[in-house]
Amino acid sequence: MSKFSTLTFERQVPAPVEVLWQAWTAPAARAIWAAPTPSVTVEFLEADTRPGGREISLCKVKDQPDIRCECGWLELEPARRSVNYELVSSEGVTQSSALVTADLERAEEGSRIVVTVQLSATAEGIAAGYRQGFDAGLGNLDGVARRTMILQRRIKAPGRLVWDAWMNPETLPKWWGPDGYSCRTSRIELRTGGEWVFDMIGPDGTVFPNHHLYHEVRPQDRIRYSLLWGENGPKHADAWASFDEVDGATQVTLGMVFSTEAEFQTAKGFGAEALGLQTLGKLARFIGAE
Repeated sequence: MSKFSTLTFERQVPAPVEVLWQAWTAPAARAIWAAPTPSVTVEFLEADTRPGGREISLCKVKDQPDIRCECGWLELEPARRSVNYELVSSEGVTQSSALVTADLERAEEGSRIVVTVQLSATAEGIAAGYRQGFDAGLGNLDGVARRTMILQRRIKAPGRLVWDAWMNPETLPKWWGPDGYSCRTSRIELRTGGEWVFDMIGPDGTVFPNHHLYHEVRPQDRIRYSLLWGENGPKHADAWASFDEVDGATQVTLGMVFSTEAEFQTAKGFGAEALGLQTLGKLARFIGAE
């Protein structure tokens, strides 16, 4: 017999609501905060964040059967509201189903998220597990949102043109970087599992070694990659770029989750947001769609 319950979770986060929304919905960010504890590994098999899309993940704990979670997005109102169903199963047996509603709003110091879970479970203890998991997950979400930087620009060009300029090894180095910066490439292979090893050279000749590792490339949809300080150097951010066509234009979102909040604050302090927006401006100019 199924047991029904309604669970409510609330969290105030010292980050703009637009950043919290990206941390809540972007697959690259969700992959960072989804595991409730360090003993749990979450493997994402599928992620399509749009109404009608779904996300499938496996929660893995040593010496225990994998837990399969299917999330289907029903409603997405950017920076306001998401609604999804969630089915949890193990070894082919459904353990619970839920309707999850997240409401986001601006708060005095950042933003607030309220998550309501309408849960139907087949066994004792699942509601308690949900409560523990969501409490931990929202704590992780808070930590991710605190060190996430979101840059957006609407480019007046079809998504195909924007994607081709970004994912072409001949053109990407020509526009990447802030105004006055250039790129010197050592290796570049723009595909899932590929990499870009390059130096970014500042207006005064200062050389900044970079290494991008590409973990996911979904044509004309999104890219997920890591940013390293130089070839095989320490990682300083997990990043993604997404491309959404809106009324004949392309909304480009560039997100970065820095490895620590201190690195985020350092980047913010030297003007990384303005420099990143300059980079997207150079992309727009490169394709003649400023």
